[in-house]
Amino acid sequence: MNAMLETPELPAVFDGVKLAAVAAVLYVIVRCLNLKSPTAPPDLYFQDSGLSRFLLKSCPLLTKEYIPPLIWGKSGHIQTALYGKMGRVRSPHPYGHRKFITMSDGATSTFDLFEPLAEHCVGDDVTMVICPGIANHSEKQYIRTFVDYAQKNGYRCAVLNHLGALPNIELTSPRMFTYGCTWEFGAMVNYIKKTYPQTQLVVVGFSLGGNIVCKYLGETQANQEKVLCCVSVCQGYSALRAQETFMQWDQCRRFYNFLMADNMKKIILSHRQALFGDHVKKPQSLEDTDLSRLYTATSLMQIDDNVMRKFHGYNSLKEYYEEESCMRYLHRIYVPLMLVNAADDPLVHESLLTIPKSLSEKRENVMFVLPLHGGHLGFFEGSVLFPEPLTWMDKLVVEYANAICQWERNKSQCSDTEQMEA
Repeated sequence: MNAMLETPELPAVFDGVKLAAVAAVLYVIVRCLNLKSPTAPPDLYFQDSGLSRFLLKSCPLLTKEYIPPLIWGKSGHIQTALYGKMGRVRSPHPYGHRKFITMSDGATSTFDLFEPLAEHCVGDDVTMVICPGIANHSEKQYIRTFVDYAQKNGYRCAVLNHLGALPNIELTSPRMFTYGCTWEFGAMVNYIKKTYPQTQLVVVGFSLGGNIVCKYLGETQANQEKVLCCVSVCQGYSALRAQETFMQWDQCRRFYNFLMADNMKKIILSHRQALFGDHVKKPQSLEDTDLSRLYTATSLMQIDDNVMRKFHGYNSLKEYYEEESCMRYLHRIYVPLMLVNAADDPLVHESLLTIPKSLSEKRENVMFVLPLHGGHLGFFEGSVLFPEPLTWMDKLVVEYANAICQWERNKSQCSDTEQMEA
């Protein structure tokens, strides 16, 4: 009787199914987290010159292995998502003063000014003029973290707040920031030059801000006066070439496109009275029907075509992207220029990286830095799971700026010695 009540053993095939299921889950995890990807120093593209040799000696991060957090750091998607949601870990709160500048068209531009907290490594007065990413401002956590670190290394920091990005600052003209408008950034730089006539400038741009600062420097030679160097991180170089890739589902770019478009819609609609109100003298090409099209837009390209390009009177989206992209200005930049992208950035298609690679092959002042990992503005570091407060990107930008300051100081000392000998 007891023998009849015993539960029969399951066939061995069920154990095999369980093992196969576990193996499949592990395989998916390994693939999604990219755990088999190696860690390595970033790929560097540059021409052999005195400057490049000095940078390789003075910037250990350029030749040192970049090690992201072990569990998730090799996934560009997770690095990008964490940057977007978390910003940074234990982000500091640097204290600054907000400055207001009235533009010629009545727009009110703002930027935040942060004084240095230590003496600079070469003892000079150096100001970092910083342009954040799309719809970002000085209160974003990744900006606060970088500014705090730069202050502690002896840099004054001026951070542009993109027109319309701060929720508590109303628009005073029917215009907000666009992909490549350099007016507000130029006004901030001019303020710094006039207020601190002895200071030298380090120009820094993140994502969309990288496009703006490179375009600004290339627009006219005068914009490069008193500029020591420029650093651009995670920009796409050509909006015209990027628009097709941004509509593809490869690397989930279409999904990221939708999320960023949704954020842009919220910002534009929060200023609907200043942009579309009956009392507003709108650009002739901007009509009330554009507001209705805005509600149904699901991509940045649709928003740019229906609204953004019309702030500056462009006749077509193609014309807007051609004129506003920094690609056609990069060859006019003569100060040292470091361009940084991550190979696993889900927003910047690999085809766009041929632009900085080609530029670095032609210009001695350009160095292109391409680490395997980092995502879009992530570049987190850490041992296993929890990232460190400072990122690889934060440290690299300051390290590069320090090296350029030392390079310029050595050049000036050599010049003084030659003059004395003569």
